[in-house]
Amino acid sequence: MNQIIETIKDRRSIRRYLPEQVKEEELNTILEAGIYAPSGHNDQPWYFTVIQSKEVIEDLNVKTKQLMEKAKTDWIVKMAQNEKYHVFYNAPTVVIVSGKKNNNKELPYCPMADCSAAAQNILLAAKSIGVASCWVGLTSFIFEEQEEVKKLNIPVEYEPLFAITLGYSAVTKDLKAFERKNNAINYIR
Repeated sequence: MNQIIETIKDRRSIRRYLPEQVKEEELNTILEAGIYAPSGHNDQPWYFTVIQSKEVIEDLNVKTKQLMEKAKTDWIVKMAQNEKYHVFYNAPTVVIVSGKKNNNKELPYCPMADCSAAAQNILLAAKSIGVASCWVGLTSFIFEEQEEVKKLNIPVEYEPLFAITLGYSAVTKDLKAFERKNNAINYIR
């Protein structure tokens, strides 16, 4: 099987990490893959903030969980109240993916789609070199708090969209793929 297709099919979201930090060379390779993502009109509207400080990651975890407790969705509140749950799964590296703001409805045309493509490149590149990853969307709670966002030193023309955890997997068994939807394709010929 083609190596890219195999990587896509084998990639899993990992939620248990070893404490060892991601090697600098591997991290740079992963981030470079992110900036090679396709983007509308080649606008490249992404900005990556790499956090490797345990204190900063833990602070974001605590504050995000506090905000999640106020959610209107029961399962989110239950997650927040679970003492064992860590928003970033105790990963040693967290990458915040931010997109250029689209204030005038011109370029960037669709920063969310472009940044999602960059995130997928990051996830696949990580898998291909033996680094585990997980796309984290619950960070949207903390990203609504402008004072907290300012602490991340993200340029003002960007807004944080989601996070990706990176590290070496502490999972010792192979994770099986969830069954895929059979009715997700429509052909018009």
